[in-house]
Amino acid sequence: MEYPKEIKNRLKRIEGQIRGVLRLMEEQKECNDIIHQLSAIKSAVDRTTVHVVGLDMKKCLVEDLQKNKDDRDTDKLIEDMLRLLLKTK
Repeated sequence: MEYPKEIKNRLKRIEGQIRGVLRLMEEQKECNDIIHQLSAIKSAVDRTTVHVVGLDMKKCLVEDLQKNKDDRDTDKLIEDMLRLLLKTK
């Protein structure tokens, strides 16, 4: 699956945030600063996960509709995607 540049850029920002947290730790900064940054990273990862699952769901739904297949139930597809989202929590 081809992922949009936007998602790749989000991950690069997250990577930068992680490097920033490591730098804060090396500089022995306050715990509050580190926790604040870790919380921001977690939120960014969660949002990115939703985008990735959403893209996959959209792709699968479009393919199913175009092929007009009955062997893969749309309800089952949605359940699978929701299960993926729940795994991230």
